[in-house]
Amino acid sequence: MSRIEKTFAALAEQGRKGLIPFMTAGDPDPARTVEFMHALVAGGADVIELGVPFSDPMADGPVIQRSSERALARGVSLRNVLDDVKRFRERDSETPVVLMGYANPIERMGTAAFATAATQAGVDGVLVVDYPPEESIDFAAAMRSAGIDPIFLLAPTSTDERIASVGKVASGYVYYVSLKGVTGAANLDVSSIASKIPAIKSHVRLPVGVGFGIRDASTARAVAEVSDAVVIGSRIVQLLEETPPEAAASALTAFVAEVRRALDGQ
Repeated sequence: MSRIEKTFAALAEQGRKGLIPFMTAGDPDPARTVEFMHALVAGGADVIELGVPFSDPMADGPVIQRSSERALARGVSLRNVLDDVKRFRERDSETPVVLMGYANPIERMGTAAFATAATQAGVDGVLVVDYPPEESIDFAAAMRSAGIDPIFLLAPTSTDERIASVGKVASGYVYYVSLKGVTGAANLDVSSIASKIPAIKSHVRLPVGVGFGIRDASTARAVAEVSDAVVIGSRIVQLLEETPPEAAASALTAFVAEVRRALDGQ
């Protein structure tokens, strides 16, 4: 059983919902990525999604795009991100880490080399935004053989056929994009999320995490009532963008803790 499976099994046993914060590796300071990862865990993160900076993102809104640009300007590469995960594992052997990004850096490294390096670093899952499930059978198999969960996106426009395709190749959890748009958009409709989850569950026997547009504790709690986990990205990246460096880690912990309390009904 993978770390991701163990985490969601424990959450289900406790009757709790998962909290999955996202941050871009290398932003705002490559030297502090691991520190910030630990700060997220201190606040109550169950899984960390760690963004791999990429120059031409297709799903990221302006906040996360800027974070990638800043990280790339500081020379952050996929290998640097894997080094960050390895250093994170020196103190934390339990919290799952999922790399989220795009195909190009993996293709440049080579799938086999990436699988080996990611396993050695302690990566638990990988979500490649531009790998469609229908074309990812071999990639997903390679990841699972390396002990890494391949995670896929679903959207409000996903057909039953697409959902079934994801169900055949995904493991760990699936990420439901809660709205038609990019990360950081503000037109979240919880009722529409609730109406889509049963269709997903009928084809995918995995936990469903919901992200895009979740910016505060109250919205996170509402979304958690109809899903297995909430993913918060743009708000966290924005927090790091706006907070003075000396206060950044404590601000991360405080924000995540606020959301954690909301999810736990406190």
